[in-house]
Amino acid sequence: MNTRKIAILGGGESGVGAALLAKKLDYEVFLSDFGTIKENYKYELKTNAIPYEEKQHTLEKIAEATEVIKSPGIPEHTSIIRALKERGIPVISEIEFASRHTIANIIGITGSNGKTTTTTLTYHLLKTAGFSVGMGGNVGRSFARNITEQTREYYVLELSSFQLDGIVDFRPDVAILLNITPDHLDRYDYKMKNYIDSKFRIAMNQSNKDLFIFNSDDENMKRQVAGVKSQKVPVRSNQNLNKGFLKVGDSDFDMSQCSLKGSHNYFNATCAILAAKSVGVSDEAIQKGLNTFQSVPHRLELVATINGVDYINDSKATNVDSVFYALKAMDKPVIWIAGGTDKGNDYEPILGLVEEKVKALICLGVNNQKMIETFSPMLKIIEETKSAIEAVERAKIYAEDGEVILLSPACASFDLFKNYEDRGDLFKEAVINIK
Repeated sequence: MNTRKIAILGGGESGVGAALLAKKLDYEVFLSDFGTIKENYKYELKTNAIPYEEKQHTLEKIAEATEVIKSPGIPEHTSIIRALKERGIPVISEIEFASRHTIANIIGITGSNGKTTTTTLTYHLLKTAGFSVGMGGNVGRSFARNITEQTREYYVLELSSFQLDGIVDFRPDVAILLNITPDHLDRYDYKMKNYIDSKFRIAMNQSNKDLFIFNSDDENMKRQVAGVKSQKVPVRSNQNLNKGFLKVGDSDFDMSQCSLKGSHNYFNATCAILAAKSVGVSDEAIQKGLNTFQSVPHRLELVATINGVDYINDSKATNVDSVFYALKAMDKPVIWIAGGTDKGNDYEPILGLVEEKVKALICLGVNNQKMIETFSPMLKIIEETKSAIEAVERAKIYAEDGEVILLSPACASFDLFKNYEDRGDLFKEAVINIK
């Protein structure tokens, strides 16, 4: 009888990836989702003979497991998690589970902002250099699915605080902590210290053989970085070019052909380059990778220039810090589209930039009261909209030749959209269909 039983909570990419890996490892697997599972994931579960349930959590069935793998979207305080812990059943993340079943070198990347850009660039630098490398975690395919489908020598993982909350022994060979600014505080009892602790979990199992690349200018890191046991590599956040070149250590890299622009992206690139160099990627291969890298969709993505107006999709900017960098990068007057589900935002850091650069604010959300109250003293034009099409149409009225319409919401998307990708895609569609 197989006594190795795994239960999985959540039927998205993380949960199904974990289910596939557990099945391959000959565990008895059961997957439970309190919501509805997408058809493509149901098909995978059925094809691989993995039993599942949706729209409910059957505690007695789940509690038969010797270990439970929790999807990152499920908070620790939910009743099902509390019930399992009361019974002494370990609850871990998919990242923790997957890491037990690979001997690959792992580059783990976290931070409040810039994770996806840094992850995809690091992956691209290694891949361009001919390394056997996979990418996953919070971007693309889950870590578990990566391991299930193909063995790689290196994995580059984007890691959210939610994923790190469920680790026990997970240890990246190279850890990158980009920044820590207020985000998801609703999941951390609205205590910044709890959120900081969560981010630092990326280094908690590292030894002095490992590397910890971090933002030496970030005030939220300074108190805790001393406790990190790995080799520390500090990086200044204000990375600027010298005659078009980015200096990293003793090397200079030409950024003229790279799609990344702005000091925040040069910081992200510096961290990615340091990670690549640490595993043996040559400067020549790094330069080739920088020249061929394509920017991440929904991150300062130029959609089109119509009648002299730039339409920029920055839908991935779901917090105030991201908007700070977006506005800082703008060198033209801005018609700003923002709003959505507020996560306890403090708009103080961007007040000066809004006053200096924003011509009009087009709110895109169900409840825009906080944004209106915050920015009405400095902006004469503020409008409310309830769809991407309406937001683009209203913004177009105020935009003139040589200006920018910038979707950079500062908020989550779940009030009107499925996710930030859906919000960005609908914005792009609205722009493309402008008449």
